[in-house]
Amino acid sequence: MKNIFIIILGFISLFSSQVNAQTTKITISGTLEDEITKTPIPFVNVVLKNNRDSSFVSGAISNENGIFTLKNISPNDYILSISLVGYKQKEMPLFVGSTSKFLNVGKLFLTENISELGEVSVTAKRDEITSKMDKKTYSVENNISQSGGSVLQAVENLPGITVQDNKVQLRGSNKVIILINGKQSALTGYGNQSGLDNIPASSIERIEIINNPSSKYDANGNAGIINIILKKEVENGLNGKVSLTTGVGSLWIRKENLPTIRSQYQFTPKINPSVSLNYRKNKINTFLQVDNLYTQKLNKNEFITRTYDDGTVINQQIKRNRNTNYLTSKIGLDWFINENNQFTVSGMFGREKIIDKGDEPFFNQNNTERLRLWQFLEEELKTTITANTFFKHKFKEPGRLLNTGINYTFHRENEQYFFDNILPTYRGKDAFKLLSDEHVIDFNLDYTHPLKYGKLETGVKLRYRDIPTDMQFFPSLISPLDTNAGGKARYNEVIPALYGNYIFENKKWEGDIGLRVEYVQLNYFVNPNHNTYKSDGYNYLQPFPNLRLGYKINDKNKLIAFYNRRVDRPTEGQVRIFPKYNDAEIIKVGNPSLRPQYTNLVELGYRHKLKKGYWVSSLYSRFTNNTITRISTKTDSSNLIYAVYQNAGNSNTTGLESVLTQDISKFFSYNLSVNAYYKQIDAFTTESKYPKPITYKSAKETIFSGNLKLNATFHFKKDLDFQITTIYLAPDIIPQGKTGSRFTLNMGLKKAIQKGKGSLFFNASDLFNTMVIRKEIKGNGFSYTSANYYETQVLRFGYSYKF
Repeated sequence: MKNIFIIILGFISLFSSQVNAQTTKITISGTLEDEITKTPIPFVNVVLKNNRDSSFVSGAISNENGIFTLKNISPNDYILSISLVGYKQKEMPLFVGSTSKFLNVGKLFLTENISELGEVSVTAKRDEITSKMDKKTYSVENNISQSGGSVLQAVENLPGITVQDNKVQLRGSNKVIILINGKQSALTGYGNQSGLDNIPASSIERIEIINNPSSKYDANGNAGIINIILKKEVENGLNGKVSLTTGVGSLWIRKENLPTIRSQYQFTPKINPSVSLNYRKNKINTFLQVDNLYTQKLNKNEFITRTYDDGTVINQQIKRNRNTNYLTSKIGLDWFINENNQFTVSGMFGREKIIDKGDEPFFNQNNTERLRLWQFLEEELKTTITANTFFKHKFKEPGRLLNTGINYTFHRENEQYFFDNILPTYRGKDAFKLLSDEHVIDFNLDYTHPLKYGKLETGVKLRYRDIPTDMQFFPSLISPLDTNAGGKARYNEVIPALYGNYIFENKKWEGDIGLRVEYVQLNYFVNPNHNTYKSDGYNYLQPFPNLRLGYKINDKNKLIAFYNRRVDRPTEGQVRIFPKYNDAEIIKVGNPSLRPQYTNLVELGYRHKLKKGYWVSSLYSRFTNNTITRISTKTDSSNLIYAVYQNAGNSNTTGLESVLTQDISKFFSYNLSVNAYYKQIDAFTTESKYPKPITYKSAKETIFSGNLKLNATFHFKKDLDFQITTIYLAPDIIPQGKTGSRFTLNMGLKKAIQKGKGSLFFNASDLFNTMVIRKEIKGNGFSYTSANYYETQVLRFGYSYKF
């Protein structure tokens, strides 16, 4: 495997191609004053000329305040010419770089007697994939082979992203923060990932991958940030998009059930209608978006073999048939008060209804004797309501901005589990109910000031978060439920933060230097009658610096170095004290004694720009202490295993990631990404307190792993596109074990109709049904292997129309 990755990386390094780069236009501004009186000079002619041949590029006239503005300027070398009757003509060379969309050259003085040449450096911003390398942006519409699915399925095809256990990973880590329109949301989780497999991708405009966030972003998430940008238009009149997607999954049984249980789901239907509307008249823009995703799915079909040191072997299966209906709606209004001020108010409502019907049989080694059948019905209702206000003020100087906003989120989880505990000589009915109400208030204030050689960003943020929970157990006479571990708990978090970020650029050098300072006060209040855990919490005041330094070798080649310090705070779910019984004998529990894990990331990147695409390679190292993970232990003579979150010492990952995008011709284009890395988990010792104290020791683990992804798109005549995606994930290590290799192939067709306003698509995910998650876990006194044959193969057909 190691040799394969080396060969592939070598091939990419030697490959020569022509690649497309999208250029962002720049706005240049300045103020003209009389050199002696220091008063503004209106009606001055300002002309921008090409430095190479003095050809005209753009022109403007200063206003009554002496301010001039030149818009839609491409990065290049220019000459700025300033003239007015009664004053000497002034000319100066201008360099337009690739850092900021706005440049304020400051005050320029005119005189009647002196012609003085000066040098002014102007900054700009190009496509961020090929320039800054801190962010990659992908359009969902171009993701043909996963159109019509969920957010999780949409990101699976993107370069640099892998999916493991319904969690998104960047460079082998699932410590990824998911943002919606630049903000954290209960829809996708605060500090963790949730619901990505149920949010419809039809509501998304584009997806941004940020491996090295600046200090402007929250410090949470050591692997980076994925920012989901929802659809929205601001054109005059009525415009929008409607779409309908249908599909079917689980076309055949990949592995037969263990005996005596109910059937697996087959031919599972999916349907996703979507409407997005905008209406703008004069200064008012209103928008509405409604999506409903209904799916039936074989959500889990995991076969586990547990082997104990005394020779006992238990075979079990976890089969979960799931029905989900997820309704999301967003409504809002933009008020363009004048050219300099904008006010936006919006709200979002989400309702997710989940019904799981599960079977979990337990057999002896030969499957000749059933030891237990654990059947359950889960009814879960998640309700999310958000209210947002946003105000933007543009100062007279272009690029100088003040943004402020207040966001409120309410999120309720109402879960009910009903169990049939069927033993050889007994049948009992058990149940538990969980109610959790989350309240979040965010306030932010951001200021941007353009400079001659870049810009300055600064701001403050305050978050208040409160989550009371209540768990009630209803046991039968002979019950596995730990009724003394229920009751009430409360998670309370306050986070004020201050940040500053300086961005600069000249002809050879560019960079960001930033610092974010966060104070965190977290308290977790536990039911005083809990049989194991007590109230706990922590606080810290920590700096989180970031650095990006780029050197431009020439117009086509650039080297960029990054440094980032990040934090992953334990989530409410990870500290939650209540045992979860969707698996009767491998029981998952939180830990209120968890502490944050801190990560330092260093990276050296190389970008090669060509006419029709780009090649980007990055060598990175990530060092984490207090690594948060589940540790499985056996605490007594029973066969029960408890998987409890712990801080498991230090870990590090060093790797090389390469992304090559190329347009071979009008007929064919492709994107190839390879990530090869070495991962190490140091030896560690932890103590689990639930259900009773036990110490676990683990030796050091290492592996060379990685993944490969190829997206190939064929552009046929009559607006017909065909895309095929192949993904390979190499074996990897996790604390106490490892995961097996995986491979999948996705394909899709898209046809533009109705003069480009409409489109039809068909796609198939996991075409050959090869995606199986395999794990090996080694604990104290036991080991187990598992293989999850959950639903991965889905056929979809859809139609969309823009107007």
